[in-house]
Amino acid sequence: MTYDDIRKAFLGYFESHGHKIVPSASLIPNDPTLLFTVAGMVPWKGILQGVEPAFAPRVADVQKCIRAGGKHNDLEDVGFDGRHHTFFEMLGNWSFGDYFKEEAIAMSWELLTQVFMLDPNRIVVTTHISDGDATAIWKKITGKEAIRLDKDNWWSAGDTGPCGPCTEMHYDMGADLPGGLPGSPDEDGGRYVEIWNDVFMQYDRDANGNLNPLPKQNVDTGAGLERVAAVLQGKTDNYDTDLFVSLKRAVSDLTGVAETADNVASFKIITDHLRSVGFAIADGVIPSNTDRGYVIRRILRRAMRHGQLLGHRGSLLSKLYPALVQEMGSAYPELVANEKRVVEIIENEENAFSDMLQNGMKLLDAELPKINNGILPGDVAFKLFDTYGFPLDLTQMILRDKNIAVDVAGFEKSMAEQKERSRADTKGTRVLWESQSLPATDDSSKYTPDATMQSRVLAILRNGEFVKSANSGDDVEIALDKTNFYGTQGGQVGDMGTILRNGDVVMNVGEATRVDNVVIHKGTLTADISVDDIVTTQINESTRQQTARAHTATHLLQAALQKVLNDDVEQRGSKVSPDSVRFDFSFGRAMTDEEKKSVEELVNKWIVADMPVKHEEMSLDEAKAKGAMALFSEKYGDTVKVITAGDVSCELCGGTHVYHTGEIIKAKLNKEKSISSGIRRITMSVGTLAE
Repeated sequence: MTYDDIRKAFLGYFESHGHKIVPSASLIPNDPTLLFTVAGMVPWKGILQGVEPAFAPRVADVQKCIRAGGKHNDLEDVGFDGRHHTFFEMLGNWSFGDYFKEEAIAMSWELLTQVFMLDPNRIVVTTHISDGDATAIWKKITGKEAIRLDKDNWWSAGDTGPCGPCTEMHYDMGADLPGGLPGSPDEDGGRYVEIWNDVFMQYDRDANGNLNPLPKQNVDTGAGLERVAAVLQGKTDNYDTDLFVSLKRAVSDLTGVAETADNVASFKIITDHLRSVGFAIADGVIPSNTDRGYVIRRILRRAMRHGQLLGHRGSLLSKLYPALVQEMGSAYPELVANEKRVVEIIENEENAFSDMLQNGMKLLDAELPKINNGILPGDVAFKLFDTYGFPLDLTQMILRDKNIAVDVAGFEKSMAEQKERSRADTKGTRVLWESQSLPATDDSSKYTPDATMQSRVLAILRNGEFVKSANSGDDVEIALDKTNFYGTQGGQVGDMGTILRNGDVVMNVGEATRVDNVVIHKGTLTADISVDDIVTTQINESTRQQTARAHTATHLLQAALQKVLNDDVEQRGSKVSPDSVRFDFSFGRAMTDEEKKSVEELVNKWIVADMPVKHEEMSLDEAKAKGAMALFSEKYGDTVKVITAGDVSCELCGGTHVYHTGEIIKAKLNKEKSISSGIRRITMSVGTLAE
């Protein structure tokens, strides 16, 4: 039976037994604890744990999964055996409070022996040592004595919560293969292959470890399609099944190289990674330097490296994607619908990486003859990173094939030294201010500026020197014990305004900046000033208002981009100032004129709606529970500020904002361009400037 035959037979069988057939959920899970959908149960987690209602008592599906990031990571094992994959398909049938052990076991057995026509005598079953019910059911239905095991036959959601025993079905691939029965010391030899697992969720474990019966008992089953296909096709290696044979043929046709014992790992890696990259991007993942986007970028680059080992130069996965569509497009129509976009994104990544790989390999090849202890020096690995953009894990991946390690401690030391040099070379006077050990500025009134608030001058910097006093006309930087100025932070430029003494202006402030937790006021004196003087600060209300408009408009822009392009669009940087907005975001191609028009119209639609904009402080956990969007590059304290615009945007943000979207007046997109591979930039005007 082919993969298509197996999918159809599996779903057809369970449909005939009253199951609702549903399509695969996205690889992007609705679960912040996971990078990808890593198992068939992920889409049903809420139902299985009893926190969401079941929409049907019986369900069956074929779920696409990726295990290549976080604790669920098979990436390094792919290519070096016949059973590991980063992308795989999980066959599953589910009972949400409907049937339980006897019916689940009976259907599993009937499908394996009557539909898939496997030899009953070669199927070995296991149950949990505590599960006498399942053990007796197997004996009753099949006459088989189950092997009773402990930890391998128990499932739980965590230390507490839903849990229960499971029963597994293993297939004997033949006495000519090494390996013993499940549970034996040599069970990993390969002779017995697990092909099905039925989990019986019947208990709720409390904090004391007590197992309390669940009011509704669920069945969660799973069968890896790749393993089932290997068993049904009489193969001991998943990569020898029909789907992979076709994909490997496409690799051979593209590279002009036949698969041999010496290059089989590269063929396995390329075909596996083609599926992960193709399916993930079709589901909306954009290769990037963070989060799941980084995982996909890493997989794509690993495939390209193995293409080069086969002697291939130029585009690889983008050329192979049509073969993936041909093999799997009928089962997963999203591959067909997104073909043009997926190929474009992959090709852009490949072009950028190809140049980087070629230049970096020249340096690496020159260094290899100098290695005499099997370890690449850390400073060389850092030079590859700093000069050619080689991430450390890419260098490690390339050298793994040569049995060479990397001095990671040396790499990190070089990285730290470069950061220190960068700090010392920073334009302006940051290092000088850092040397003063000043107390943090009290800027708690920056959101509701108080024109009568008095402050004390703590330090004055003039011409690179700290002085006790300065004169009218001097360009200076001043630190106060408290201020209502917003200091540049989080992409938003600082306030402009004045500093007064006894009601008279003594300094025109061109910008307030931050050095760690100290707010620095930069500008020109209009009168003499000294340390310890008592002053008041007054922001420029018109520029503050325009900046607030721009910042809230930036939040609306991100929401509109996600709605028009895809949900995986993520902010990669911004600059919010009174005269313009610059917004960088992850996306693999240029936006069309129609897309830009749609984004602009959507932002202005929300502005005209005059939605309320809530400014709330809450704990970080509360913000996460509320679904607030955060930047992975930012560090947040225990208490955070959350800005919510109507029902379209909710973000963690410490900037200044309007209180109704109508205050923005209008937004106008000016330019959209690429600034690096997979990163685009939009400039936008707001308020009266947009008009």
